Amino acid sequence: MASQALMAELKRPSALSAAERDAWIAFTNANPALASPYFRLAFAECCEAARDDTRVIVARKGGAIFGFLPLQIGRVSYARPLAGPLGDVHGVITEGDTEIDIPSWLNAAGVPLFEFHSALAIQSCWRPGEAWRDGSWIIDLANGYEAFEDDRSAVEPKAFRNIRSRRRRLEADHDVAEFRMDDRRPEVLETLFAWKSAQYRRTQVFDVFSVRWARDLITEIARRDDAGFRGIVSSLTIDGELAAIHAGMASETRCHYWFPAYDPAFNKVSPGLLLLLETARDAADKGLTSVELGPGDYDFKRNLGGYQIPLSAGCMVTRSPAAALRHAARALADTVERAPLGPMKTLPRRLLRRADKLSAFYAV
Repeated sequence: MASQALMAELKRPSALSAAERDAWIAFTNANPALASPYFRLAFAECCEAARDDTRVIVARKGGAIFGFLPLQIGRVSYARPLAGPLGDVHGVITEGDTEIDIPSWLNAAGVPLFEFHSALAIQSCWRPGEAWRDGSWIIDLANGYEAFEDDRSAVEPKAFRNIRSRRRRLEADHDVAEFRMDDRRPEVLETLFAWKSAQYRRTQVFDVFSVRWARDLITEIARRDDAGFRGIVSSLTIDGELAAIHAGMASETRCHYWFPAYDPAFNKVSPGLLLLLETARDAADKGLTSVELGPGDYDFKRNLGGYQIPLSAGCMVTRSPAAALRHAARALADTVERAPLGPMKTLPRRLLRRADKLSAFYAV
């Protein structure tokens, strides 16, 4: 029995041995649930290039490599998924999810607490810590792009009438429209960052790209073109002016649609939506079978997504001061919310959520 004892250690992705790298690749190749580029070793390497706190728990049983859990470990050992708040999907990298006990992995690796979101709910190991669920929308390209449009047009006829109208308006009102599916011009990515920051200011939400590591991560991914993983920067130019840009990434079978932005001056033709559809068309032409849109209750995701992948969010803890402190803070918020304080009763919960978000971006 002792030979089957769990052993786990923390490593940087760059410090993984050749055997560990081979096991990672074998696990992702064998497990269809790990189709997303988020699960590729190259993505972990990009995260390490952008953030010094990128680590991987390497778990072994009986000396054999059992699985990997990539994560970011903040300055107080408060762990979060790879890429922190930018991660749309994550999970355990292994052949299956049987006999995986995440708290045991954390404890063996010396990680006191793991706040997770967007974990693959199909992996049952997340259920003990699960607090709520979400879903990631998928554009199904298994039968090609035309089949996708035909299928979704039948389900969402109004949405696709609007898309056809936007295409006609683009052709009628503008002389030249050019889609570039691999736009490596450096000014394109810089324009994307500027547009996204302006969008965040308009909508009064936290500016993701005010944090240096977020810009560095997208820039690093955009450079990559490896077997099984490549960065994507695509653009739509109208009459010589950039109208829409998207930065994302792709594995062998799935494109992840990540950071889109557009110039509001071209709003009448919905340039962002048209670029998304061309991105899907290009993905199908390259043999990919899906485009993942991520979680979020947006019309375009519901209209284009054929199905959702269930995602889990919550927290895994071990017996530690950090875990005890988190538990006490949540317990206090629960107590205040039950008190007859009117609108003020939700203030502690809101403050905790804001603190969690900021600490995630600033790697606390």
